[in-house]
Amino acid sequence: MLEKKLIINKTAAEIRIALVENGRLAEIFIERNWEKSLVGNIYKGTVGRVLPGMNCAFIDIGLDKSAFLFGGDTYSGEPGDIPREFDQVGEDDSEVFRVPPPDISKVLEDGEEIVVQVVKEAIGTKGPRVTMHPTLAGRYLVLMPYTPYVAMSRRIKNDGEKSRLSAITEKLTEESKLGIIVRTAAQGISREPLHRDFYQLKKAWDSLSQKIEDPKARGIIHSDLDLIKKTVRDLFDTDITSIVVDDYNTYQSLRSFFSENIPEAYKFLKYHADKLPVFDLYGIEIDIARALNRRVDLPSGGYLIIDQSEALTAFDVNTGRYVGKANARETILKTNLEATLKVVEQIRLRNIGGIIVVDFIDMELEEDQGKLYQTFLEALKTDRALTNVLPVNELGLLQLTRKRTRESLGRKLLDHCPVCYSHGSIMSVQTEALELLREIIRQSIQSNSKKIKANVRPEVHEWVVNHEKKFLKKICDDLGIEIEFIASKISFDHLREFSFEVSC
Repeated sequence: MLEKKLIINKTAAEIRIALVENGRLAEIFIERNWEKSLVGNIYKGTVGRVLPGMNCAFIDIGLDKSAFLFGGDTYSGEPGDIPREFDQVGEDDSEVFRVPPPDISKVLEDGEEIVVQVVKEAIGTKGPRVTMHPTLAGRYLVLMPYTPYVAMSRRIKNDGEKSRLSAITEKLTEESKLGIIVRTAAQGISREPLHRDFYQLKKAWDSLSQKIEDPKARGIIHSDLDLIKKTVRDLFDTDITSIVVDDYNTYQSLRSFFSENIPEAYKFLKYHADKLPVFDLYGIEIDIARALNRRVDLPSGGYLIIDQSEALTAFDVNTGRYVGKANARETILKTNLEATLKVVEQIRLRNIGGIIVVDFIDMELEEDQGKLYQTFLEALKTDRALTNVLPVNELGLLQLTRKRTRESLGRKLLDHCPVCYSHGSIMSVQTEALELLREIIRQSIQSNSKKIKANVRPEVHEWVVNHEKKFLKKICDDLGIEIEFIASKISFDHLREFSFEVSC
């Protein structure tokens, strides 16, 4: 049986949520105060520029970067309009028919005011991606105001359950003229909770509709749930055994949220009052550090090398010191099967999206290739993200795509190295500053000292003083300590200096 725990660490600077499965970190969600998530927010914006040649438009929603709107995500107000992600698909999730995207120049014009919802975070130099088909998510259902039909989660496989859920939701759609997506969490849920979820969403939409009609409304008109509530709502299931929170205000907020929305989760909520940081208690800090390594070891002695670029992520499988006991075929197959499980684990943990290529050790028999492919598909059932996997090809490569809605863990925590001209990565100043503050807490607790000295690089100290003043004061007040910062003599300027100088 899979045992899951949600560990929530909230400070004045950031929120971190860890999903732990059978004692191992499976997923990590991080949000810092200066980069809050926009996904799910609804804006009333202005069309900045329509590009017919690209069938897209850039929308000004009041952010630093304009949002990107693809032609297939537009809405003309016609009843038959449907968003691209809900176009008709086959029973095996293969594409059998696609509604061609409309010509965006016939739907929008420069300067027009429209309502859009963010569906993908801004990543790198790209602005957020938006759609004109807003949705409101609940525990069991998702409301689609402009798409009056019922869609079913692809993870609901049982035909009898599909029929039961369809019978309940189709009647709601007929009466309200609002569309519904039935979420995976709705499996086995009775009629009453589904109806309650629907009417709560409908009430929220009715209120939002008034803001949409208000000619004075500009910018953001609807904020989605915060990261903690959204994550707990989406991840809570019967396998969750505990939800641990280290911030008392967040604990109280979740108690109220659970009593109104997920009463069955109430008994699993726990407050971590110990001074020992909750991520240290569960060994999560170590797992995060490992998730930033390029090399990942396999149980038998083989290993993976992970290289992430702008266009794709490559996994290279190696036997390493594992030489097997019987024959080469057995050695290769065992290494590849271990790698399959580890690749899926790392994809989830690092939140790797886009194009992914796995270079397995070559296998001659199609039987072994088929076994590897099926094992990979089975392992992917634990992943909530939408994926499309191709069988192992003649080159021994397995290719897949994974939907990307937020930045990967590496891009979240690392910066490009100024010394190696972006061929490698280093910890960002913000990440090092927060780790410094966590280390101060650890040292104070372990030593029981009221005076702490910290040798710090100037740029890290500057970030702490200028951006984490509130968090720093809270640490000092809570622990009753004084902190002396000592400027470190080592800086990256030393590494930037040329190793030689030639003159005449």
